Amino acid sequence: MPDQNTMHCIIRPMQSQDVLSIATWMVNVPLWQRYGMTLSQSESMLHKGLEANDWLFAADISSRLLNVGFAWAMPGGAFGRGAYLRLIGVHPEWAGVGIGGALLEAVETAAASRFRHIFLLVSDFNHEAQRFYQRHGYQQVGALNGFVLPEVIELLYWKRIPV
Repeated sequence: MPDQNTMHCIIRPMQSQDVLSIATWMVNVPLWQRYGMTLSQSESMLHKGLEANDWLFAADISSRLLNVGFAWAMPGGAFGRGAYLRLIGVHPEWAGVGIGGALLEAVETAAASRFRHIFLLVSDFNHEAQRFYQRHGYQQVGALNGFVLPEVIELLYWKRIPV
């Protein structure tokens, strides 16, 4: 595992040339495999997000280790009153060193310019992600049974963005 004390994470706006690299490792993550994500689907989704001017961020470690994480949020995507964090992911080799937190902070900073709320969904089986969001001040406020997959409950999380 990389040493958190010696790495420097750079969060920046995602660009179209980042999409293939991110999509390639993304489809090898068990979470997205469970949802049936293919390379062409993930590429298409990310490109559509960029075209829609959603907030997409990429995480790099120095100028040589690019695209070790990403986040995608939709401004005004939650009830017209808050941002919706659609996806966030960290390359498995870089999990647990603060990249997810840095990406989440970038999304929250972008959201704070327009909203006081941010929402997201977490799979009921993804306990690690649930703990991650709870540590960052999110609370579960609802559940959607079978929303994406028939056998999965998507848990709705919410956070009030400080003024």
